[in-house]
Amino acid sequence: MKKSISYWSFPSNLSLKECFVLAKKAGFEAIEVALPSGKEITLDSGKEDLIQVKKKANEAELELSSLASGLFWDYSLTSNSSETREKAKQIVRKMLEFASYLGVDTILVVPGAVDVFFKPGGEVVSYDTAYERALSALKELAPVAEQYRVNIGVENVWNKFLLSPLEMRDFIDRIDSPFVGAYFDVGNVILTGYPEQWIRILGQRIKKVHLKDFRSSVGNANGFVDLLEGDVNWKEVIAALKEVGYDGYLTAEMMPLYKENDQALIYQTSHALDFILNRK
Repeated sequence: MKKSISYWSFPSNLSLKECFVLAKKAGFEAIEVALPSGKEITLDSGKEDLIQVKKKANEAELELSSLASGLFWDYSLTSNSSETREKAKQIVRKMLEFASYLGVDTILVVPGAVDVFFKPGGEVVSYDTAYERALSALKELAPVAEQYRVNIGVENVWNKFLLSPLEMRDFIDRIDSPFVGAYFDVGNVILTGYPEQWIRILGQRIKKVHLKDFRSSVGNANGFVDLLEGDVNWKEVIAALKEVGYDGYLTAEMMPLYKENDQALIYQTSHALDFILNRK
């Protein structure tokens, strides 16, 4: 398995090239870029823009592990607004196109939400309606993913939706496409379950993996902590990933940045990953 880190873990004032150089210097093998990534990857980016991003990564001797986006919190595939749902599908299509230019094989997609915990005034969608809307949208988008030969990775997030590994497994199986699977986030399930169980149940449906750690005793978003400081049983997680044949990127998604030194988090995370992967 390879060490990767999310673009969101870097100071926002850095260019992509500076992020790439810093990631490589800290010991990472890959980075997950995002839509948007500053002014360098936006919805208006063209093919040549994306090729230049890939070139900069190559020059830094760094691989691109995947393409994520935070836009799905504003444009949900399960929104009560049909216009918003269509915008969300357009974003997925754009991400699939962008990924093909970047040379990455998976995009991260938030499948929708019953509600968004950090948007207290936001809409609430009934669970059954969210399920049917998400299922319909991803069935519609699966042929586009196949066209670009890029996977859609459905992430488990704090959205009060797809709350168990059995439900996530069956949801993916109902889409019935080799290009739609899980983007599994280890830390996001600690509050209600065991990531090693999720991994064994999802099996080869897992396309990519996000790493975070979490202290269950906190019980809210403040419980997310640095790798090795929370309740994740990393030995079991790595064992489970090996059992199901996962040998891809492990992408650390670390936030917020340290106050005193906003680059120290990158080095700290790389060091922790070395211990998790038994490289120390």
